[in-house]
Amino acid sequence: MTAMDERGADAQALVRDLEGLLLVEAARSESRAAAERFTHRLPWLTESQREEVERQYTEEHMVLVRRAWDRTASRAIELRTEYEEAYRVLQRRTFAWCLVGAAVFVGAVLALRP
Repeated sequence: MTAMDERGADAQALVRDLEGLLLVEAARSESRAAAERFTHRLPWLTESQREEVERQYTEEHMVLVRRAWDRTASRAIELRTEYEEAYRVLQRRTFAWCLVGAAVFVGAVLALRP
């Protein structure tokens, strides 16, 4: 690997990390907004109770988001494995049919020679 390749890989890793951080922050922001909407419907809470409910709601929501992301990632890996296997099967079949076609063509050319 050249120095340029390493810098490209480092840049890609940095971009992935940044995307991950942005996704987490967006999820956290959505969780806080959902918690605020929830506590807004509970006007009898004191300020400290409201803050505690929002904090716990946000934490629980983030746990659920993480689980959903984990399930999505697991399913993506499963699908990738399935599609890669199907692609390998298709490649083998295509190669086999090309060999058959080439053999038929060579056979036809040899049969037509004077």
